[in-house]
Amino acid sequence: MRDTKWQKSSHSAATNECIEVRSIDGLVELRESDTGDVILRTTPTKFATFLQGVKAGEFDHLTT
Repeated sequence: MRDTKWQKSSHSAATNECIEVRSIDGLVELRESDTGDVILRTTPTKFATFLQGVKAGEFDHLTT
């Protein structure tokens, strides 16, 4: 079953400056809302590991 509806964070409000995510054909796809033609595709396990790293602050040094 294909779930093609893109979702974005509620923190982005009405702006188009956010990351959107969807599940499709058993994979996770990500894109920037303002450049929707570029899509990153990964497995749910790898995406969950990435999210855990974000929440743990592993990538904070890249934002300064």
